[in-house]
Amino acid sequence: MKIPLLDLKAQYASIRDEVQAAVAEVLESQVCIGGPKVAELEQQVAAMSDCGHAVGVSSGTDALLCSLMALGVGPGDEVITTPFTFFATAGCISRVGALPVFVDIDPRTFNIDPGKIEEAITSRTKAIIPVHLFGQMCDMDAIMAIANKHNLYVIEDAAQAISATYKGRKAGSMGTVGCFSFFPSKNLGGAGDGGMIVTNDSELNERLVMLRSHGSKPKYYHKLVGGNFRLDPLQAAILLVKLPRLDAWSEARRAHAAFYDQAFANTAVQTPYIAPECVSIFNQYVIRVRERDQLKAALQKADIGTEVYYPLSLHQQECFIGKCRVVGSLQNAESAAKEVLALPIYPELITDMLEAVAKTVTEATKQSLVAQ
Repeated sequence: MKIPLLDLKAQYASIRDEVQAAVAEVLESQVCIGGPKVAELEQQVAAMSDCGHAVGVSSGTDALLCSLMALGVGPGDEVITTPFTFFATAGCISRVGALPVFVDIDPRTFNIDPGKIEEAITSRTKAIIPVHLFGQMCDMDAIMAIANKHNLYVIEDAAQAISATYKGRKAGSMGTVGCFSFFPSKNLGGAGDGGMIVTNDSELNERLVMLRSHGSKPKYYHKLVGGNFRLDPLQAAILLVKLPRLDAWSEARRAHAAFYDQAFANTAVQTPYIAPECVSIFNQYVIRVRERDQLKAALQKADIGTEVYYPLSLHQQECFIGKCRVVGSLQNAESAAKEVLALPIYPELITDMLEAVAKTVTEATKQSLVAQ
């Protein structure tokens, strides 16, 4: 049985007619930039995230970049973040001319360790970017306490965590801004790139709106130097079809995660740790095993999709060597990069597929234990 890591065709089959009608509506209107679909999606995402404002942008990466620009982060500044995340988090810090400062992660959640942040703060520190990795939020009370103490901005990288909660509070609602990605593989994914920035700061929202369209207000009058960060209304129309289904899709992922958790009990597999104050949306279901590459090979041989998120910590990436600051040991991040592996978790998985994945993983890890 072929089991992909993600099956977007299965998702599309269930909503094909609605998506095609939504796309046709945009094409018939010929409102191809901005317009009512983008505005409607912004309103719905803001409400869902318990935020006063939302600004649609061209990608999750541009959500981070535009946020850093809006907050005035630039040359001479430092931004503290995690080394165990997708490249864009630190890449955007470098793109505005600031210095990424990496601190280690919590080995259980894979999220930034708040206990490591304060020692990394200097007179140049301007912001913290916590990443809600794999769909689980960071320890935001601890992070916000540090940020408030030192008068720092907090940019929540919630690209993988839209609608996730921490102590009942939504991803993106606690920091200065929150950034979402609508990359197709996300729980709420478009048919291409897209993103959203949420905030409760009205003045900052105004600045973000200007920056996404070359810093102009009104048209052709530029108060700021911005970029072309606009969200395509075709993407907004598709996302509006999907948004009402987001909670059900995320609940299905949680059910699949519970299945795996039970299947891997009393095995060599370390299942995802979800903090009791968090509700994860399981954008990925990431296990940890000592013989990761052997398990990956076994899954590939069984025609089961898998992926390593992420194989190399950011401070070890060639482009950041000599162009970042590392505070303390990043041993937890480096160890995780050698041992993590994502399994299929998408909502359309059926029981036979889940059982096949669990059986393959269990048998392969038993063999590796015997080999040791």
